[in-house]
Amino acid sequence: MVLSKGERDAGTILLVTMFRGEDARLFERMPQLDGSRIFVQTKSQDIEKPWEFSEFLDRRRAQDPDIWIIELDIENPQQIIDLLPN
Repeated sequence: MVLSKGERDAGTILLVTMFRGEDARLFERMPQLDGSRIFVQTKSQDIEKPWEFSEFLDRRRAQDPDIWIIELDIENPQQIIDLLPN
């Protein structure tokens, strides 16, 4: 599901993964020393304070209106992340 639709050509892409609506994790493309850009987990949902994850996404959206936030509710999110191009 697209949670936030950003700039078509230049918007940053964030991936939120979870399984059955729980254990949300945020992945962002981060530059590597070799020049590639891979998706790296930058935040995970705190079980005791799940609202903080949503608040964090809201702050990111407010800071960058061009941002894309895509949510994937799948059993093995890391498998999908590993398949994404650099």
